[in-house]
Amino acid sequence: MRLLRSTDLALRVLMRLAVAGESTPTTREVAVGMDVPYTHLAKVVAELQHMGLLATRRGRGGGLTLTERGRTASVGAVVRSFEGDGDVVDCEGPTPCPLNSACRLRGALRRAQEAFFASLDPITVADIVAEPTGALLLGISRGPSGPV
Repeated sequence: MRLLRSTDLALRVLMRLAVAGESTPTTREVAVGMDVPYTHLAKVVAELQHMGLLATRRGRGGGLTLTERGRTASVGAVVRSFEGDGDVVDCEGPTPCPLNSACRLRGALRRAQEAFFASLDPITVADIVAEPTGALLLGISRGPSGPV
């Protein structure tokens, strides 16, 4: 299973903000630091804000901050939210699979997908930035003129 780009970005934004301390980087600064298009990251940030995982503040002194809910969020819940609950394979697509009525693969793939999500459920954002990851994140989050 491969995660969508938006899922990957969401997790990386949460991780970045989890180690931000008192700094409040802007969406643009985070996009530059992560080397991703601003418009794509802005959509991810908007969804994370909608989920209550981060807060945004506009204007001078504004930026992004991780909420307490974001810090304790389950990685599995974040991945589920961004990935959706669709099947790993599209059996009903424009050309439905002829095995659809008697296929056992679809159920096996669904169980594997649920096991994947379930293995991520007990892991929180705070867990994935624990040492040594947090220190490394801080190091790569700094641009030439300080924190990004």
